[in-house]
Formats: sequence, structure tokens, C-alpha cells
Amino acid sequence: MYQEERLVSILDYLKAHQSMSVNEICAHFQISRDTARRDIVRLTEQGAAIRTHGGIALPDLQNTVLAYRERLQTFSGEKMRIGSMALSLIHEKGHYFFDTSTTVSCMARQLDIEVAVYTHSLDIAEILSNQTRSTVFLFGGALNKANRYLFDIESAGQLERIHFDCAFLGAAAITEDGFYYEDKDDAFIKGTVASRSDKTVVLADSKKFTKRSRFKGLDWENADTLITNERPPAPFIHSESMRGTELMIAEAGGNAV
Repeated sequence: MYQEERLVSILDYLKAHQSMSVNEICAHFQISRDTARRDIVRLTEQGAAIRTHGGIALPDLQNTVLAYRERLQTFSGEKMRIGSMALSLIHEKGHYFFDTSTTVSCMARQLDIEVAVYTHSLDIAEILSNQTRSTVFLFGGALNKANRYLFDIESAGQLERIHFDCAFLGAAAITEDGFYYEDKDDAFIKGTVASRSDKTVVLADSKKFTKRSRFKGLDWENADTLITNERPPAPFIHSESMRGTELMIAEAGGNAV
């Protein structure tokens, strides 16, 4: 069971019983105390629950639980298929950048090859910390609590001194003029990493074509490949700016390119 699935089950238990001890978590999921503590830390950091002596409890505002449950459920089948298709672009002993993105994290969950992964994402680092074949380099800096990544001017300088075989990036929104993100630091990171990579691959589900965000990180010419789960709307397919970007479609029941 993935950690996200386990966290949803813990939240369901909390809704019914208000609290859950470390021993109860271990027994219910057949996991170690260290794993149970990591689950507790993850939920309390996100504000979905509060820590108690010996366990975890439901916060006063149950809306927090509902919002967090919805976030966990973003690890959908379509994102796992996109992540699986992206693995075909990974080669053993390569050096890769993994972005802070639920879709890229779905790729990381399926990674089972000897590679070096650089990231500023807490979630990616946590996922790959349990996979012995990957070497993980986590950039430091101030924590962006909303999007769970680290960034400062020093880590930006480190990025500019590294050359990646490929960068795997997410997107908050995709428009006819490029790829957009929720904050300017995140957009800056995407642009910097793309300029330092032999190949830039964007992983995004089809919903991103209908969304809007504020800060542009990439033009279409900066994206070598886009992996999504459905063909983009007609205006994108016929757009001059999209030409030159390889389109890979991870369809349900099979892969299409």
C-alpha cells in the first residue's frame, strides 16, 4: 500500500474515532513504528491532524481532513499511466531532475533503476528514500509549505552548475503560449532546469489544458516532450507554437504515442 492510500485510511479512522495511537496504526496496517511515525509527521505537517501523546487526533476543523483527502486522491490512474510512460525515457546511471508535481511523483513511485535524481521536492525525496537503487540529491532553501518544495538563491546557483540528461517537470496550467505555475519561484526553477537539460519532458494530465495560472516557466519551444492522458484540444494541436514538441499520450488500456 502506498503511503498516500494509508493516510486516507488513517483519516477515515479519525473521522469515526477522533484519535488513533501509534500502536493502533502499526497493528491496523502491519507496519513498523518508524513508518507509523512518518505517517503521523506527514499528516500533522499538512494540518490534516494534530499530534497527541502516543498518537494522532482529529483537528477541530474537519474541513481540513476533507481537503487533504481530496489532495491525496490526485494520485489517480491517469497520473500513474503518465508516470509509467515517462519511465521509458529513463536510462540506467543517468542524471535526472524530478520536479515537485503529483504526476512526477507518480513516476518516482514506479522507478526501479540505478539513476541519480536531483530534486527540490520533499515528496520526491521521501518517495525515493525508500528505493535503494536511486541516489537522491535534495536541494536546500526555504520551505514553500503550500507546494512542499525548497528554494533559495543558493540552490538556484547550484542548479546552474549541473547538467541533466533529462528534466521531468509538471505544470499548473498549459496554454497556447506555454506552461504556467502557481508562484514565481517555482516558474523560475522550471526555466532554469530546462536550460540545463539535454531534454525537457512535461508531465501533465489533460485537465491542465483548461486551467489558468499566473507565472510562465516555459515556452513550448523549451519543452521537448509532453506526456498527457488525452489528446490536447484542437487549438493546441493546430497551434504553430506547439510544433516541435513531441506528444506522448498514455491512454487507459494501452499506450499511444
